Amino acid sequence: MNLNDVHRGVRKNRARKRLGRGIGSGQGKTAGRGHKGQKSRAGTSASPIFQGGTATTVIKVPKRGFHNKWAIRIAAVNVAALEEHFAAGDEVTPDALVAKNLTKGRFDQLKMLGDGQLTKKLTVSAHRFSGSAKEKIEQAGGQVIVLPGPAPVVKNEKRAKKKPSPAAVQI
Repeated sequence: MNLNDVHRGVRKNRARKRLGRGIGSGQGKTAGRGHKGQKSRAGTSASPIFQGGTATTVIKVPKRGFHNKWAIRIAAVNVAALEEHFAAGDEVTPDALVAKNLTKGRFDQLKMLGDGQLTKKLTVSAHRFSGSAKEKIEQAGGQVIVLPGPAPVVKNEKRAKKKPSPAAVQI
């Protein structure tokens, strides 16, 4: 095989098919659409899940589970990660953890967990702390700063039924 043989069969810009231009063109009469049926007509478009009028698989498959789009996403970081990635006297904030790739994806709150040992004095700012994490940070001489989170949702208590007004009672 020669290198100049490789490019012979390849067309860079293939000419478009000219449909419905007579029998001699090879795409005349039905223009490649076949005979009759919905797809042979002009202006047709069926939904991608359409299955000939029967109940589609999308409808037949049961829907299960629940996705709470209002749930607070919490990122968790262990104190062992702080030991590895921060020097003594550093300030640990959610932004600093994102910059060092210690948290993955989007999150609403940051929680410090107590797995591992901490020997460096750090100032750690987070929304939540486990008991062991708080203890280990303070034992190492560090400081714990609790950041304010979103306001808690307070559900309405059942209201007492209103007594009907005297004007409504008189009929």
